[in-house]
Amino acid sequence: MKLGFDNDQYIKTQSARIRDRIDAFGGKLYLEFGGKLYDDYHASRALPGFQPDSKLRMLLQIREQVEVVIAINADDIEKNKIRGDLGITYDRDVIRLIDIFRGFGLYVSSVVLTRYNDLPLTKAFQERLESLGVKVYHHYEIEGYPYNVSHIVSEEGLGKNDYIETTRQLVVVTGPGPGSGKLATCLSQLYHEHQKGNQAGYAKFETFPVWNLPLNHPVNLAYEAATSDLDDVNMIDPFHLEAYGEMTVNYNRDVEAFPVLQTIFEQLLGHCPYKSPTDMGVNMAGFCIVDDEAVRQAANQEIIRRYYGAMCDKKQGKVQDNQILKLEILMKKAGVQAQDRKVVAPALKKAEDTGKPAAAMELPDGTIVTGKTSPLLGASAALLLNALKTLAGVRDSIHLIAPSVIDPIQHLKVDHLGNRNPRLHTDEVLLALSICAATNPLAELAMEQLAKLRGCEVHSSVILSPVDEKVFKRLGVNLTCQPQYKA
Repeated sequence: MKLGFDNDQYIKTQSARIRDRIDAFGGKLYLEFGGKLYDDYHASRALPGFQPDSKLRMLLQIREQVEVVIAINADDIEKNKIRGDLGITYDRDVIRLIDIFRGFGLYVSSVVLTRYNDLPLTKAFQERLESLGVKVYHHYEIEGYPYNVSHIVSEEGLGKNDYIETTRQLVVVTGPGPGSGKLATCLSQLYHEHQKGNQAGYAKFETFPVWNLPLNHPVNLAYEAATSDLDDVNMIDPFHLEAYGEMTVNYNRDVEAFPVLQTIFEQLLGHCPYKSPTDMGVNMAGFCIVDDEAVRQAANQEIIRRYYGAMCDKKQGKVQDNQILKLEILMKKAGVQAQDRKVVAPALKKAEDTGKPAAAMELPDGTIVTGKTSPLLGASAALLLNALKTLAGVRDSIHLIAPSVIDPIQHLKVDHLGNRNPRLHTDEVLLALSICAATNPLAELAMEQLAKLRGCEVHSSVILSPVDEKVFKRLGVNLTCQPQYKA
């Protein structure tokens, strides 16, 4: 995929922007970090050139000023809420994020349990955090939040929350997902800082929607597609338009909440430092797009992928028709259709020709390879082998995996593990290939091509098994499936 985003420029300009905002508030800034701080794969797909860890690396530019506070909603702990892209619970993701941030040299000072409830799973999670040497604070549900401002800004409201002890100029408040309580945590800290006579400010870092791109730019439409389950809607920021005569893009929740935030800031600080939701943001991503056409194409593809994902979820009873309708409207706005994806037609053609499930992959140079179902391999496993052969320059007629390796795996599956299907899945074919690589130079050469699959496009004629789907995700492949099960 052609690059359209200058990642180095982004890291440089974004860190400078945050420094300026810290200075504007007299040296202490609570920065609400929306979206994913570490592995933002949506941004890397919609803005080709954006690295998934760009925001983290940006913070490393100013690491001596930074400390991280992670907020997690206690209700999400009790419900074992799952982070969809990783398949792990929110509480496990908090532990994962702490390890990642500390591994990069960022100071993680504490975790705040928002909407604290004193229930068993929440208490057990706190004990686990404290056993790891992590400070834990409690914030509570506030009656009337966010509209009853007089109650919110009082000892019975924000005042009953624990004050989080912080020592650095920039306090990054992040969380494992939406609804973690990041904004409320920042407001609580501003209340306590004000009560203590300390100067402090608030800003928001939200990559999407990109405020200085047009409302219906594919990048902003792709954000709506990604949040179709949350009913987020991009809109022109009316407060910014009135204050400056300039059209900028924000989303409905921030626009709806801004009058309340204005009032809260006035109560906390004596004035509101911002005239619009756009003013609150510090996002510089829009200034780092270097090829608008490349970015448009990439974002359009992301919209289509989101549509296929939702259609498969509908087939499995996970989403309602209104979410599908919204994605169809977004595709119409972007001027694209579901079939505007190069790998769809070849996958469906191979399935039609063979009468069995099939899949297709677009390689980095644009070459399309396919995989069909056979007695030995599932379509995804065959596709993976064919792609690696093509990248390695190995002739299709050459067998990379010896029968002496395949036979014991099939024997194990059928005779000992109770599988009726002897065909190898993608994980099994990779294990078999790695075994053969020890003695077969061509198999070793094929294994060395795995990194080149990252970012490749794949389409399957049927919904894949969780095993195959997970392998493709780990390989960094952009997968879509027809919304139907194997017959």
